[in-house]
Amino acid sequence: MLRATQPLGALLTPSHGSSSFTSSTASSGRMAAPVPRRRRRSIHRTASKVRCSISSPPTETNGEAVGTVTFHGLTTRRAVEEKPITMKATVTVHLGNIFSHPIYAVVDFFRRDWLSLELVSSELDPNTGKEWTCHCQSFATSAGDPNDNEFTHAYTATFKVPATFGPVGAVRVVNHHHTEMKLGDIKVFVDGDESSAVKFHCDSWIHPNANNSKDKRVFFPLKSYLPSQTPKGLKDLRKEELNAIRGDGNGRRAASDRIYDYDVYNDLGDPDHDLKTKRPVLGGSDKYPYPRRCRTGRNRSKTDPMSEERGKDIYVPRDEAFTERKQKDFQLHYLFSVLHACRYKLPEEQKTRSFPSLASIEAMFKDGHTNQPDEMGSIMSILKEELPNACDFEMPEIHAKDKFAWFRDEEFARQTLAGMNPLSIQLVTEFPIASKLSEEIYGEQDSLLTKEVIEKQINGVMTAEEAVKNKRLFMLDYHDLLLPYVHKVRKLGDTTLYGSRTLFFLTDDGTLRPIAIELTRPKSPTKPQWREVFTPGMDGSVTGSWLWQLAKTHVLAHDTGYHQLVSHWLRTHCCVEPYIIAANRQLSQMHPIYRLLHPHFRFTMEINALARQKLINAGGIIESTFSPGEYCMELSSAAYGSSWRFDMEALPADLIRRGMAVQGEDGKLELSIEDYPYANDGLLVWDSLKEWASDYVAHYYPCAADIVGDEELQGWWTEVRTKGHEDKKDEEWWPKLDSHESLVQVLTTIMWVTSGHHAAVNFGQYPFGGYFPNRPTTARRNMPNEPSREGMGNFIKDPEKVLLDTFPSQYQATMVLQILDVLSSHSPDEEYMGTHEEPAWLVEGEIKSAFGRFRRRMLDIVEVINEWNEDPKRKNRNGAGVMKYVLLKPSDGSPMDEKTVMAMGIPNSISI
Repeated sequence: MLRATQPLGALLTPSHGSSSFTSSTASSGRMAAPVPRRRRRSIHRTASKVRCSISSPPTETNGEAVGTVTFHGLTTRRAVEEKPITMKATVTVHLGNIFSHPIYAVVDFFRRDWLSLELVSSELDPNTGKEWTCHCQSFATSAGDPNDNEFTHAYTATFKVPATFGPVGAVRVVNHHHTEMKLGDIKVFVDGDESSAVKFHCDSWIHPNANNSKDKRVFFPLKSYLPSQTPKGLKDLRKEELNAIRGDGNGRRAASDRIYDYDVYNDLGDPDHDLKTKRPVLGGSDKYPYPRRCRTGRNRSKTDPMSEERGKDIYVPRDEAFTERKQKDFQLHYLFSVLHACRYKLPEEQKTRSFPSLASIEAMFKDGHTNQPDEMGSIMSILKEELPNACDFEMPEIHAKDKFAWFRDEEFARQTLAGMNPLSIQLVTEFPIASKLSEEIYGEQDSLLTKEVIEKQINGVMTAEEAVKNKRLFMLDYHDLLLPYVHKVRKLGDTTLYGSRTLFFLTDDGTLRPIAIELTRPKSPTKPQWREVFTPGMDGSVTGSWLWQLAKTHVLAHDTGYHQLVSHWLRTHCCVEPYIIAANRQLSQMHPIYRLLHPHFRFTMEINALARQKLINAGGIIESTFSPGEYCMELSSAAYGSSWRFDMEALPADLIRRGMAVQGEDGKLELSIEDYPYANDGLLVWDSLKEWASDYVAHYYPCAADIVGDEELQGWWTEVRTKGHEDKKDEEWWPKLDSHESLVQVLTTIMWVTSGHHAAVNFGQYPFGGYFPNRPTTARRNMPNEPSREGMGNFIKDPEKVLLDTFPSQYQATMVLQILDVLSSHSPDEEYMGTHEEPAWLVEGEIKSAFGRFRRRMLDIVEVINEWNEDPKRKNRNGAGVMKYVLLKPSDGSPMDEKTVMAMGIPNSISI
């Protein structure tokens, strides 16, 4: 039996170079801590079994050999047996606190045979065409402090392999302990020559295999291979690993599983406990089209066989779960947001209580206590810092900057270009304005936003037709999307809804001015259609000004709801999950496209599962606080069916579709509004991302035939369309992956949606929406001039009370504030675009250089955005009381040094 000759600490001395795990940790931030220094009191002798799959070299190999163990003259089986080569492996492992487990698990930790490694050669035995193996065993040395809640152990193993073993192509790992472990990095090298090391970046949880099952986890080196380039010894293993991840579509998933499969959204309700929470199945029908989510395999509901029963937890593949550090940070943020809300907790029968005054809303926030970046430390340090402010919400930046911003028309318009939902504003291209809905069902189609209304509001400086022709009229249009839900929503109680259109005029100084709002209630069997146009100042009376403010409140509620349900949830979180599932099922770990996209998929499935559990579920926070109520997710399905297209998710295409840009003869975009901060900054990021994707694709795919012939790549994209977005699988707009240009466009679109698009609509939620009069999530009262029993009496008597009754209730506002505070935060281990490097990118010289150029471009963008934010001519991002637009500013240093969470950088993925 062979013992390791020295502990890990000795192996990783400067003479041997730095640890691969340590260096990759510094860049990726995925492991909780580097390998700890050796401490005499905490050295424990454990063992790892090492089994080596070996073969003699084939007559032909594919791919570049790395870590080859071959010596001239040692070519026969006899020579191999007589002159084996001593090899070493170093392994980093993360374990939780083993002393929180039963005693047998603690005892197992000190055993010497719980970690088993098996090396696989990239070559085949030419005599059999299969692997041939020998077995050897080695003890490993561990270092760590068991008094820590979280610590990393390092192991070494020494074993003998034949001289003709060839390149190391894979490592199989078995965890014989009673607790799961997270495998960090593995390095395999010839003893005494660590420069020859083959490196593996695993970053994966391995479930305990105490029953000595034959199941083994497989990991491939950092070098990437297209399927056609796969070394012959790994071809079958590559396919076997993908088959293991796909599963067979049967059975209930366990928390430790790593199976990726699809299902419809049939788990939002809980009819077995409350029949009122029954919700339609989203996905799989023409009526409710929707993207797919990850299959859990839970039992069907007894009350509603079409639905899946709910449970305490929702399955996601184990490696998609939060790291322990992120989980801790997420929980602490949520804890303190709940503490802020404690004093506003109301009994069930008082959940509709309005705020008594604007001053009572102001009292919820504490001046000087703002939502700045903070890195969660120890519980005691956090309590010491936060307890003095525990009962107060942080002051949202919009309100700290300008106490009257929520009331100003100029700010209402500016936020359509530089607020938390800059994705809805569109150019008016057709006039007169008209609905596409059935006149027989909903009432007259022609809009009341007529030529006369427009020309009066723009003081006759041009005709309405000229304003359209000169690209001076813009609109928020929620008329046709919301109108079919108006009567259903009004039956819910303590809420209301209209279809709405809001017109804006582009002034000579490049800013927008709101000129008219049209609110519509469709006709019903008992009532005719009702609609009204409201304008700033109306008839010049104070009453008209109050009506205008109430109309704005309704539009803001529509825009806030659309932002949350469509711009945010649907277009990022929901539509991205199928890309992730398909990538894991169809692209091998060693596929270069998998390694390009992998950082953009981090934690998305976990945060989506949490959303299904608490946010978008029946009776959850979204349904309880947003205008459509129980129809929220149904409305997002309608938006998916009517307007979602993959090709339009690319930023340039989205801008062109909304009339906010046109493509010039030189191919460059010309914006309809020159000072459009979201588009200005976003296009810089888009172009940089596209160049990075182009460099990457060009390196691995020299010609279009390589793209067309890549079976894994084509399988991934086919599955995205036919399974992940199955309800739109027959649409003609799906791109074909048949050229360098088409592949780069698809990859850039996905990377943009997961990074820039999500950052723009997520991290401004509390800064803009925390002071909820600025972004109300619901409007609870009809317009006073809509015919009703009450009429205008209460409004004339106390217009401020009517406005307060229209705003969200105390309960709703508190719920929204505490969740927006959490959702707008950054995790301490966030990975930012342009700064995070995947280890696999660094082993390819050309890819490393391309990423270096990408990083420099992102830093250049920081400088440009800083200049624009200081330019007084750019009035949509600079001026008295104006918040600078930084949501798309890349990270240029330590995110925690920024003055606002919005300026911390663009995370690679949808991780919150």
